[in-house]
Amino acid sequence: MPRSAAGRRFWASAALLAALAAGTTACGNSADAPPETAPSTVSSSAPATGAAPVPAPSVPAPSAIPIRPAVPEAQTSIPAPVRIQVEGTGIDLEVIPVGVEDNGAMTLPDNHYQAGWYQYGPAPGAGSGSSVLAAHVDSRTEQLPIAGLKNVAAGTIITVTREDGSLQRYATEQVENIAKRSLDGHRLFDRTGEPRLKLVTCGGQWLEAQDDYEDNVVLTAAPVS
Repeated sequence: MPRSAAGRRFWASAALLAALAAGTTACGNSADAPPETAPSTVSSSAPATGAAPVPAPSVPAPSAIPIRPAVPEAQTSIPAPVRIQVEGTGIDLEVIPVGVEDNGAMTLPDNHYQAGWYQYGPAPGAGSGSSVLAAHVDSRTEQLPIAGLKNVAAGTIITVTREDGSLQRYATEQVENIAKRSLDGHRLFDRTGEPRLKLVTCGGQWLEAQDDYEDNVVLTAAPVS
């Protein structure tokens, strides 16, 4: 994806990542959302007209319900990824943790040698959910190695190096071109389900009017021992 300000708008729907920052998935799992403010009182029914008032039963004061922070804390139980390599290609990138921009878009490194890992989702090697890494496809003057992501064959091995030196390997399952206008329904940022690696960049047709690409290229890979 280009490194212009417009090109840094990684997904067409800012609402997707705004929801993710609040702890929800693309499909709106209500269990992950911050709870509503708990009521502080419990009311009883009023007595019928003309009847003697009936004392309300004694009700213990409700305990406070903790409110989850809008942005979940970064996962720390698994070492963070620091490098990703795709076998048989020139894709070999340093990885840094990233979050969310003020406009709701995922932050991306503004250079050709780093990929961003969405640190508020699962880390590579987690037992469930999708680990999302993303990088620019080109600069204003050159195409970058990750432009070859669209041609990666099923079965290609991807190696993620973590900050403690350990390796997590994945085997490519599929590569898809997904229109940015529909990506918010793609469950890219699943936090549950089978563990997967999602490596993402821009692709498809260049839209001059939008100063952006039409699609995202999404590689999905499964962990291997």
